[in-house]
Amino acid sequence: MGPHPDLFDELRVVRAGGELDLTTAPAFARELKAARHGTGRLYVIVDLLGVTFMDGSVLDPLCAAWEECRERLGWLRVVHVRPGPALVFRASGLQERFPRYASARDAWRGVPADRAVERRAT
Repeated sequence: MGPHPDLFDELRVVRAGGELDLTTAPAFARELKAARHGTGRLYVIVDLLGVTFMDGSVLDPLCAAWEECRERLGWLRVVHVRPGPALVFRASGLQERFPRYASARDAWRGVPADRAVERRAT
């Protein structure tokens, strides 16, 4: 995935698909919690590319995971391209906490989607 094999064991990827709403948020929260097992530094990529609908019910689990990753000197980054997640993050004022990454590779490298587009244009 990247040039950091020593960090690979600390990287977790959580993939979601379909609808993320009040009925599916508990399962999503469990997956996020399971990804945070262990101790030490933690990096989590949440891949929402397969998500067709998302509401605010996933914000609490995402914020809890983000906070734990930060406490453990890591990060949580969200991959999404559809307008739904961006709208939820913007409406909740969390678009800076969860900038958009176009791919898991870009998330791993820390290149938000807007910067990736700028880089390709030059």
